[in-house]
Amino acid sequence: MTNQIFPTKSNLISTKKSLELARLGFELLDRKRNILIREMMLLIDDANVIQRQINVTYSQAYDALQQANITLGVCDSIAQSVPVEQSLVLSARSVMGVEIPMVGLSPAPKELHYGFDSSNSLFDLAYSQFHEVKLLTARLAEIENCVYRLANAIQKTQKRANALKNIMIPRFEQTVKCIADALEEKEREEFSRLKVIKAKKEGSFA
Repeated sequence: MTNQIFPTKSNLISTKKSLELARLGFELLDRKRNILIREMMLLIDDANVIQRQINVTYSQAYDALQQANITLGVCDSIAQSVPVEQSLVLSARSVMGVEIPMVGLSPAPKELHYGFDSSNSLFDLAYSQFHEVKLLTARLAEIENCVYRLANAIQKTQKRANALKNIMIPRFEQTVKCIADALEEKEREEFSRLKVIKAKKEGSFA
């Protein structure tokens, strides 16, 4: 860069402005990276909590289903009356320009799709627990997708910040120094030349 820019005051001013913009860009990218990291860490904490809740709820659901199978016989026919879940809703939100997916189930009251004469409280408990697992799984899927998107955004932001910090900013600083040194040297030469001219003029008048 230093070999391509002619050492003039206008080029010095222009390069200093580019340097200021590069430093500002680095600060903004660094701030964005920190915000994204903080957001991702909070989501990871939430994911750990939800995963534990899913494990506990799954365990309770299977225990209740096992007890229902013992008291009612195999519950396949009852389970087949429960419709396939089709209320999944996808949307998105933005965090520092990063599109984050949102996964959920459309709000609807929990309904029983089987008759009370063919079930008991243990089966009802199993159904309720599996319904809760379904809601938790949708939330966990959302969080895991968010973490994945944020991790990619953090990596890209880090690369851009590193490019500014380690390449562009030092390059602009070096260019500013070279132009400033060249202009200073030019001013010294001009000053020396004027002194010589002045001395010759004074000598010619003597």
